[in-house]
Amino acid sequence: METSDMKQRKIFNRKGLTIIELLVGLVIFSIIIAATYRLFITQSRAYTVQDQVVETQQSIRSAMEILLRDLRMTGFDNDSLNSKITIPIPLIAGINDVTINYEFDDTTQYSVRYWRDGATQTLNRQLTSTKDDGTSVVSPADLLLENVEELQFNYGVDTNEDKALDSWVDAGTINGARVVAIRVRLTARPEQAAPEDQKMMSPRTLETAVTLRNLCLR
Repeated sequence: METSDMKQRKIFNRKGLTIIELLVGLVIFSIIIAATYRLFITQSRAYTVQDQVVETQQSIRSAMEILLRDLRMTGFDNDSLNSKITIPIPLIAGINDVTINYEFDDTTQYSVRYWRDGATQTLNRQLTSTKDDGTSVVSPADLLLENVEELQFNYGVDTNEDKALDSWVDAGTINGARVVAIRVRLTARPEQAAPEDQKMMSPRTLETAVTLRNLCLR
C-alpha cells in the first residue's frame, strides 16, 4: 500500500506547462484571432462593396426611367383647336447631350435638356417652360446621377420616309433624316470607399432604346 509520503512525492513530480509551451499556445491563439479578424474585415468590405454596386444599379435605372419618360414625349403637339403651341423643332440631338421639346398644355411648351457634366461627372436635367406669349422660365438643373463615366446618344433614322427605322447614326451624321428612335447608353461607377476596392467596383452600364412615337406620326 502507498503511504502518504509516496502520494505526496507523486504529486510534486507531476510536470506543469513550461514557459515555452505557454508562449507557443499564445502564438497559435493569436494567429487564429488574427485570421478570424481578417476574414471578418474581408467579408464586411465585400458586403459594403456589393451594397454600393446594387445602389448604383438602382440609381442608374431610376435616372434612365426619368430620361425615357421625357424622350417618349419628344415632339408631342396637341391638335386641339384651343392649343396655342406648335413644336417646330422637337429634338436637338447631341452625342453626349439631348434637348427634347414638347407641348405640356395649350399655352406651355417644355424644353428638357439632359447632359453629362465632365467636371463633376454628373447626369443633369434642366427644364425650360415657355408660354405662348414668349416668356420663359428656366428651372434650376436637377442632379440625377453621380459618378457618371459615360452618357451617349445614338439616333435611329428613317432615310426613305416610310416611318420605319432604317439605321442607327450618331448626332453628326443625321443629315436632316427623320429621327424615329433614340438609343441611350449610361455608365456610372459606384463610389469607392478605398483604393483596394477598385477591382470589385467595376462600372455599371445600362443601355436601352425608345421609339419616338410622336415623330413617327409626323
